[in-house]
Amino acid sequence: MPDPNPINLFISKLNSLGVRYMVTGAVASIIYGEPRLTHDLDIVIELSIDDVTRFASAFPIEYFYCPPLEVIRLEVARQQRGHFNLIHHKTGFKADVYVSGQDKFHKWALDQRKCVDFEGDSLWIAPVEYVIVRKLEFYNEGGSEKHLSDISGIMQISFDKIDFEILKEKVKELNLEDEWENLKKIDPYMSAK
Repeated sequence: MPDPNPINLFISKLNSLGVRYMVTGAVASIIYGEPRLTHDLDIVIELSIDDVTRFASAFPIEYFYCPPLEVIRLEVARQQRGHFNLIHHKTGFKADVYVSGQDKFHKWALDQRKCVDFEGDSLWIAPVEYVIVRKLEFYNEGGSEKHLSDISGIMQISFDKIDFEILKEKVKELNLEDEWENLKKIDPYMSAK
């Protein structure tokens, strides 16, 4: 029997925990856009301090690297930018876990997330507007062209799924208007909006 897709190794556990999560980053870009390689899974999750022990026990140390409970509790307690990693030992596949905290954009996206079938399991995915705006934000912070390429692929494949009014509103809220305008100049799909 072939090894399961490493993404399923993480999402099946999250689904069984019943916590609110959404997949974003490269995996969401692939779902909304064009295929590319990725070695990690970006997840935004709502966790409370009371959830930490149950969460960690879903990722047993014989199969996963999971940070100590104290580390997860510290990250969950952050108001903004709480983050930790999970790593599947056998495959080396990594999940970057971002705790939603008090981030209004995370909250909005979790309320708008979509459920899709992924190889027989439910996968909660961030709304396409969130994925685009975060990619634009990461491009602004680090300059990696892969984010622009991902946005271009999303525009080509999922153009009709994007609510451009919401997208423009979120771009403005995160002060990314200049990056948005620059992207519109270089991408034909963007220039239509």
